[in-house]
Amino acid sequence: MPDHIYNVLFLCTGNSARSILAESILRKDGAGRFRAFSAGSTPKGAVHPLALRTLQSMDYPVDGMRAKSWLEFAAADAPVMDFVFTVCDNAAGEACPVWPGHPTTAHWGIEDPAAVEGSELEKQAAFVTAFRYLKYRIDAFVNLPLSSIDRLSLGTRLREIGRSDGATSNRGDVA
Repeated sequence: MPDHIYNVLFLCTGNSARSILAESILRKDGAGRFRAFSAGSTPKGAVHPLALRTLQSMDYPVDGMRAKSWLEFAAADAPVMDFVFTVCDNAAGEACPVWPGHPTTAHWGIEDPAAVEGSELEKQAAFVTAFRYLKYRIDAFVNLPLSSIDRLSLGTRLREIGRSDGATSNRGDVA
């Protein structure tokens, strides 16, 4: 059993697709070591149906998933975050709330699968692609030696993860 369970917040503008996918992936793949959350600066009000369908088809949890405002996580009674990752370029460019606890932040931007136009098959493929990019990044993250790496090196590693395949920009800068 780990000494510390890390709280991780994934941010996007609408909190309906990418951040939801990331929350579910970390919830399952980081179980026991991480608590995963997601939120948006201007939440859409509902989770995109293809995000839920993609997660279910990959055997990832969808229970309790909802679009939430990031203000829920800036409140005094919110869980203190250890890490905050933006997964869309819009959220990365916005003025984020001040997060209690001064979490380590990084930008892991990928294309918005909810913005894809075309056939149902093309839309589904966009969600599967987003899922795979996020899963790769989260796998790299959960395998970092978090208890033995200094904060500066950790920040560098997290930004490198954000610049991996599928990155919407090479910024990889902080959220």
